[in-house]
Amino acid sequence: MSTVPADWSEKSSRPVIAPVSLGEAFWVWLRIAALSFGGPTGQIAVMHRILVDEKRWIGEHRFLHALNYCMLLPGPEAQQLATYIGWLMHRTRGGIIAGGLFVLPGMLSIMALSWVYVLFGEVGIVTGLFFGLKCAVLAVVLQAVIRIGGRALKNSIMRGIAAAAFVLIFFFDVPFPAIIFAAGLIGYFGGRSGKSAFQVGGGHAAAKGEIVHDADTLLGEELPAHAHPTPGAALSQAVWWLLLWLAPVAALFVLLGPRNVFTDIATFFSKMATVTFGGAYAVLAYVAQQAVEHYHWLTAREMLDGLGMAETTPGPLIMVLQFVGFLGAYRQPGLLAPLLAGTLGGLLATWVTFLPCFLWIFLGAPFIERMRGNKALSGALSAITAAVVGVVLNLAVWFAIHTLFREVRPLHAGVLDFDVPVFASIDIVALLLSLGAILAVFRFKVGMIPALAATSVAGILLHLVGAFA
Repeated sequence: MSTVPADWSEKSSRPVIAPVSLGEAFWVWLRIAALSFGGPTGQIAVMHRILVDEKRWIGEHRFLHALNYCMLLPGPEAQQLATYIGWLMHRTRGGIIAGGLFVLPGMLSIMALSWVYVLFGEVGIVTGLFFGLKCAVLAVVLQAVIRIGGRALKNSIMRGIAAAAFVLIFFFDVPFPAIIFAAGLIGYFGGRSGKSAFQVGGGHAAAKGEIVHDADTLLGEELPAHAHPTPGAALSQAVWWLLLWLAPVAALFVLLGPRNVFTDIATFFSKMATVTFGGAYAVLAYVAQQAVEHYHWLTAREMLDGLGMAETTPGPLIMVLQFVGFLGAYRQPGLLAPLLAGTLGGLLATWVTFLPCFLWIFLGAPFIERMRGNKALSGALSAITAAVVGVVLNLAVWFAIHTLFREVRPLHAGVLDFDVPVFASIDIVALLLSLGAILAVFRFKVGMIPALAATSVAGILLHLVGAFA
């Protein structure tokens, strides 16, 4: 794609920008997918740099408006944002290519690492590597709390929503969807009332530098022709994507019954896809409650291992759910070979997690494009983002308890329901390695990938010298 400075429209001051073919867009989206490390914050920054600053396909305001909508949806906002922009550029085919490519590298990477994990996880060096990864994950999640909180908690109302969310989910085990729904309602009516406290912007900061205005980009300011939905087109999109999503779930329920592990994976992750608002870290808080404590597909420490995999591979951080589905089916293979069952379980989890994302975008984006600047929508986003800060803080505390202590006991006292570490069981090696990772990330500004790599190497070396069993 290129601009043509010598050719200016007589009716507009913006340069004429050469059209982008679907083939050219394919390679750009593949490049974005290959560079999409670092969780949703890093992935959105990569998209912003390439699509807004470099290619100028879309302007700052339109990019943030699309992100605001994706932040309000359940599921991975970075993958949904890619799908949204792909749809804006090249209709449904463009959205499928953009969203599908965004998932592909992470799906292949996590599947390969899942095989390594179950085949060689008990090998000492592999154990040491994942031990180091778990310790660094604490620093990564804390960094997410601070980054999101720094942008979202601009006033006392937002800080109060975040604090309430943390207390409700950590101490009272209030379901995550209920917290997000309540925060969205508060934000919606607060924004509708015009209170400035609820107009604090989207969930992610834009890149610093000169703002790229919508009028100076390929898409411009006007609505594309396909952003004028008809009831028939909306119904067609809904039926098509619902069939792709739910037909396999119904088939498993009928053929295998309600108590089969594949049926459980399909129904659990389908439900999760409709209720997990607030981004990848918030999703993990909900999965940790259910997959670890209810279904017993994996342990808390294995959940940390999976998060370490997802942090060090390209693609959505939520791809850790493929690892969860893999382990769940691997340990309950039925008549199948364990590796085959695990592979199918992981792919099934991925399918029912990401298919709904295309439904939300293709059904809702045409309407949302016509709502740019809506104060009530912005207020709901602001409050949900604030609540997510509290939920992610809960995730950080949960990870810390299960990483730094060898023994954890549940406490049930009236309405209180939370985990309490046995302080005598503290793991000194894990504590020191976690503190080192936190110091590297926050004091010396070491990047996420180098920090994860360093703690992984440290874990291997500590194993070789016999520092932990």
